[in-house]
Order: sequence, then C-alpha cells, then structure tokens
Amino acid sequence: MTTRSLRNWYLVHKWTSLISTIFLLMLCLTGLPLIFHEEIEHYFEPHPELTPITAETPAINFDDVMTRALAARPGEVARFVFFEQDDPLGGVISGPTLVPPPENGHVQPFDARTGEFFDPLPPPGGFMYIMLKLHTDMFMGLPGYLFLGFMGLLLVASIVSGAVVYTPFMRKLDFATVRTKRSTRLKWLDLHNVLGIVTLIWVLVVGLTGVINTLAIPILGLWQSGQLAEMTAPYKDMPPLKDPGSLHRALETAKKAAPGMDVSFVAFPGTQFSSQHHYAIYMRGATPLTERLLKPALVDAQTGELTDMREMPWYVQTLLLSQPLHFGDYGGLPLKIIWTVLDLISIVILGSGLYLWLGRRKSSLEKRLAELDAGGVMAEAKG
Repeated sequence: MTTRSLRNWYLVHKWTSLISTIFLLMLCLTGLPLIFHEEIEHYFEPHPELTPITAETPAINFDDVMTRALAARPGEVARFVFFEQDDPLGGVISGPTLVPPPENGHVQPFDARTGEFFDPLPPPGGFMYIMLKLHTDMFMGLPGYLFLGFMGLLLVASIVSGAVVYTPFMRKLDFATVRTKRSTRLKWLDLHNVLGIVTLIWVLVVGLTGVINTLAIPILGLWQSGQLAEMTAPYKDMPPLKDPGSLHRALETAKKAAPGMDVSFVAFPGTQFSSQHHYAIYMRGATPLTERLLKPALVDAQTGELTDMREMPWYVQTLLLSQPLHFGDYGGLPLKIIWTVLDLISIVILGSGLYLWLGRRKSSLEKRLAELDAGGVMAEAKG
C-alpha cells in the first residue's frame, strides 16, 4: 500500500472514530440492559399465575375478551391484540383513538387459553424505557433514529478503515501481542488493536443490523404505501366501518389459512398496520428462524372471510431478522451472555481509542505513519 493511500485510510479511521465515539459509547452502555430486557422485565413484573386448564375448562372466546377489555376502559377503542411467543399470554392494547402516540395506549394482559384477565400493565416509563428510548432515538423520534443510523454507518467506516490501516503492519508482531513492558500508551494501543481485530465481525454485524433497525419507520412506511395498499386496494373507495365484526371468527379464518403458524398480533380496522375494513392478523412460524418472520392475513372485518395473504417483501423480512440479531435474541441466555461480553469489549475498545486520542502527541501525520510502520498498530490513527 502506498503512503498516500495509507494516509487516506488513516484519516478516514481517525475522523469516523472521533465523530461517532461518544454516541457509540452511549449505545453500548444502553444496549447492555436491553440484551436482558426479558429477564429484567420478568423480574420486576412477575409472571402472572396461570390457572391450570382441564377438560371442563371452557374454550376462550375472543369476542368476549374484547367486550370485557373495553368495558374496563370506557371511551377507548381497541387497537391491537398481541400474543406472547413463549407463554400462553396475550394482551389487548386500547387507546382514546385508533392511532394515538404509543405512550397513550393501555395494555390489558389476559390468559390466551381461558380469557382470564390480569392486572393492567403500567404506562411506559422507568429505567428500561429510558434505556430503550436512548438506544433507539434519544427521545427525538424519526430524526433521532436517522442520526443514530448515521453514527452506525460511521462505525462501519471506522472498522473497515482501521482494519485496512492495521493489516500491512500486523505481520510485524505475533497475533494478540500486547507489549506490556513498554509505555502505558503503547500497551493500550496494542490492546485496542487486538480487541478490535478479534471482535471485528461481531461489531460489523451489530453495527449493520443497528443501521437497518434505525430505518424501521421508513421501511414500514414503504410497505404500507406499497404491498399493504395493493392488498387493500379493492376496499379503498368504501366508507370506513363503524362496527367491526367478530374478532374470534377472523382469528379462526387466519389460522385455517396458515396451518402450522401462530398468531403474533392483530391490528384492528383503522390502525396503521391494517385498513379501514380489515382485521390484519400477523402470523409467525414455529421454528427459531421463522418465528421472527411475519405473514399478514387480511380478513374482512364484516364477513370474516380471507381477503389476501402474502409473504412480506424482502426489505421488511430483513428488518424483522435484524431486530433480534442486533440484541442476540436468537439463542436464549447463552447467546445473550456472549453478546454481553462482546459489548463490554466494545466499550473497552471505544474507551481506549478515546484515551489514545486525548493523550495524542503533537507530531506530524507523516511521523505517526512512520511510527505505525515501525510498531504495527492501527488505532494510532486517532492521534
């Protein structure tokens, strides 16, 4: 590699790292509790005690569930019904209007086998809510999503440029060498490089899936204006429904149309994930991979007949697969522990890079490149 080319990569690594480091540290720190969000939430919100069912236990009727849920929230309308993936639990989400801000919704949990209600969930708030909002959009909505997505792109550029700068010199030292007998700065420099190379693939995966996740709102908007609009086109000139029909019948229709799949959630007519005339019933698969993918079944809310059912387009499937991969939700607790260790290592990498830049020497870029050639390091580019 020529000196000019190396210099360019050097500068790319330096500035992409400097611009994004503080925000990436924030994402790593807020991401730690989010990896274990299910365990933390179950600890502070104990799992409700489920009544054992017998042969005499009456079958659940979801129309009755909806009637009782709305009776407990006078003046509100049903927006969604969701079903947990690993528990026989569901929840009715209602609000003052069909499309209010998420914070204005109320969740009424119930036993999905019997229809028994449990204590309502508290409104969003608390430690985990703050961590989630900081990690996703910094309480800024779409601008926050897009800004953090840009920081993720800078992370990817920093990783690639750092690896390019480091590669020509890594032959000068044995792999994973940390020169502890030299200066403190050189020790941290070696540690920064070694940890960066070891975690390179993982950081790229988490960084790229994070960027995809920040595009969730535009991706879902594209799907709504594209495939969903196409699926509901025959109904576009009809007046909105005033009183949707049987939810129970709609669920039975969707289950018959998608054997071997389970219901993930139901969007009521008039909400953003349905139309004015349909129950949109989102089915999920039964395998570790397909349970992350959704297949919408549109059921006419008056007649209970299936209108359309399609696989979601590739860009929505990519988003659905990226979300659990970003937080290590595919492999249970062991994978979450691995994700935690790698997250902690990333914090060390970012912190050491910031330390190396703050303690940089006032020397010319050419001189530091020469030192790179002599020492075989990558992160000196932060100087």
